[in-house]
Amino acid sequence: MTQSQNIVGKQIRRLRSQMGLTQEQLAARCQVLGLQLSRAALSKIEAGLRCVVDYELPPLAKALNVALPNLFPSKSASTPSPSASPQARGRSRR
Repeated sequence: MTQSQNIVGKQIRRLRSQMGLTQEQLAARCQVLGLQLSRAALSKIEAGLRCVVDYELPPLAKALNVALPNLFPSKSASTPSPSASPQARGRSRR
């Protein structure tokens, strides 16, 4: 069985805080954009207790005034470079 993960909650909280918005204000912005999201649901998303469904991402990004990719963690922080792996260091070119 695969486990669902909330990979955008921390970014949503960080972006909301940077904008000086409360959870209630962000939820209201989402509702104006057609996403029925309560303050309680937003709190659970930010805490990692509720996953974000794909159709919720565009209105959340728009409500936060960011491009959709900005809701996701940066790849550089979570993906090791191929040259750092022991297998890559041990290969020689012929």
